[in-house]
Amino acid sequence: MSVAAVIFDFGGVVTTSPFEAFNRMEAERGLPHDLVRRINAADPDGNAWARFERAEIDAATFDRLFLAEARAMGHDLPGADVLALLAGDVRPRMVAAVDRLKADGYRLGCITNNVPAGQGIGMALTSDRAAEIAAILARFDRVIESSKVGVRKPDPRIYAMMTDALGVSPNGCIYLDDLGINCKPAAAMGMTAIKVTTEVQALDDLSRALDLPAGTL
Repeated sequence: MSVAAVIFDFGGVVTTSPFEAFNRMEAERGLPHDLVRRINAADPDGNAWARFERAEIDAATFDRLFLAEARAMGHDLPGADVLALLAGDVRPRMVAAVDRLKADGYRLGCITNNVPAGQGIGMALTSDRAAEIAAILARFDRVIESSKVGVRKPDPRIYAMMTDALGVSPNGCIYLDDLGINCKPAAAMGMTAIKVTTEVQALDDLSRALDLPAGTL
């Protein structure tokens, strides 16, 4: 089936991954590398992070529960310190690729696991940054936020919500995400899943999936 839609994750795809900021913070504080990842991987559907992405708890409760989870691993790391690092930097080439795809007539979707913190979908810390993110997201035909629908990736329901909203079959979709665990349900549904490691790699893989010459995007 020909490609009708391209669906993007936001953080780690359209913007740089917050895990890059987490790693810098861990190094600065003398914490183990990937400590935040390890905390978030424990009880992945019921921990503080998962519950916050489904908007089941508020920021103050997340701060307290995340700290307790960190202390259970032998470290002091308040959740509020993690939230301050969520907004990544915009990847200009990825935004340009979104514009190219839109001009070429593809349906565009964005599925993001986010939390009800900061300003807007990108959890920005300033109004100017929130406006920048809003302008990017306005390019998409549909945007689904975990904190608004109460479902988070990798729950297959959130991918089905997007294909229904776009009016396309999963077999006609390409899906990009920086986490392999989030790519697996998309692939299982029939989407062409691309695991994003770098901006250049993602755009090269996307070009190939669309049968475009290398360097087109």
